[in-house]
Amino acid sequence: MDRQHARSGSPFEDTIGFSRAVRVGHTVAVAGTAPVWPDGSVDPDPTVQARRCWEIALAALEEIGGRVEDVVRTRQYVVTADVADAVGAVHGDVFGRVRPASTMVVVAGLLDPRWLVEVELDAVVD
Repeated sequence: MDRQHARSGSPFEDTIGFSRAVRVGHTVAVAGTAPVWPDGSVDPDPTVQARRCWEIALAALEEIGGRVEDVVRTRQYVVTADVADAVGAVHGDVFGRVRPASTMVVVAGLLDPRWLVEVELDAVVD
């Protein structure tokens, strides 16, 4: 089976050796995606962070032939339960009609202390 890769421009893609997304056949996995802007900045607002995460993740999915309607599972990692409502509301805006299986987990921390949320998704593409 052919294997496709999508890149987002993260400096970690080369140093760690990963792809933003990988498609094998009809299955797509999008890696953990953080709320970083092209200039490296991170907005402190959890709603803005969640939107940025999904924007990056869905762009990678689109790059290898997927659409938001193809998403079957999402995962959201938050550093505090205090941001869960804001992050969840963004998920509802993005996936309200799609309704993928979804998990939100409070974690001890993420790679960059400015990040309040990181997301990933799986999709099945025709």
